[in-house]
Amino acid sequence: MEKKKIGIIFGGNSPEHEVSLESAYSVITNINKEKYDITLIGITKEGNWYKYEGEIENIKNNTWEKEGKCTKTVISTNTEDKGIIELENNNKLVKLDAIFPVLHGSNGEDGTVQGLIKLSGIPLIGCDILSSSLCMDKHLSHKLVENYGIRVAKSVVINNKTSKSEIQEKLKQLKYPLFVKPMRAGSSFGITKVENENEIEGAIKEALEYDTEVIIEENVDGIEIGCAILGNDDLIVGEIDEIELSKGFFNYTEKYTLKSSKIHVPARIDKKTSDEAKEIAKNIYKILKCKDFARVDMFLTPKGEIYFNEINTIPGFTSHSRYPSMMKQIGLNFEQLLDKLISLEI
Repeated sequence: MEKKKIGIIFGGNSPEHEVSLESAYSVITNINKEKYDITLIGITKEGNWYKYEGEIENIKNNTWEKEGKCTKTVISTNTEDKGIIELENNNKLVKLDAIFPVLHGSNGEDGTVQGLIKLSGIPLIGCDILSSSLCMDKHLSHKLVENYGIRVAKSVVINNKTSKSEIQEKLKQLKYPLFVKPMRAGSSFGITKVENENEIEGAIKEALEYDTEVIIEENVDGIEIGCAILGNDDLIVGEIDEIELSKGFFNYTEKYTLKSSKIHVPARIDKKTSDEAKEIAKNIYKILKCKDFARVDMFLTPKGEIYFNEINTIPGFTSHSRYPSMMKQIGLNFEQLLDKLISLEI
């Protein structure tokens, strides 16, 4: 049987560039090489696209730009091409059967790259333009989900032009502690937990470093749980996981070091609550029109109430990431997970 040609995009013009390199390394390492020919497409932090040929370790070590062969490349938007064009090699066309963007955050998970792939006519592995954009916007995704009767934290929205008096007036609607977050950023970049009004100005300034809009949410007492989902019409649901924190919140450092936190898979909750969380996660997945795969993050309160937190349309794919760990608990190892994911598109 002829191997399918899969383009894997990694890196990205995003604060989450390094995280993407780790995810892509795990995907490349675990994909079945007997079934798939891999074409590697790296995007630098500056936004330059290259076809990469070299040692996979260079991707993990973030030395791929210096130590491998990099050829300037673009995705052809001519739909009859269905491939990438090597600009430094007499415009050589490299055909692809599908593209898997293993990118996180802005300019990769927000619908931008998805739009480019859509124009190319190459099958896209993962969420499409609309769902990627919706899920990246914390306010819009919350309001849409809330409209279907699912609980979300109370919040207000400001931007880089909102006056101090307007901010103070909006904050009267909320109770401390609060979370101040960039509207469209991942991996907890720019997020601050604020205990009182003296801390709010600095937190807003921090969030505005990552976006022009900021969402300020009331804290939801309880634990954070997550649900991995795979599929389209028939959904495969991974085991619910739980984040155990010894202090603070699940910020960038904790997500990638677990210095003072621990992830339990399965979550330490009863079956009834776990089943309810899975049903809510599936509903959120459908409401936000997700495709192929995503991870839904929620809060579980001491009263047993479930609140929607956020959804990751390209969740972490490192060897220790939550999404593959949840799927492993239902019997899907990394290679099988990738195989099922690719099979949804080709």
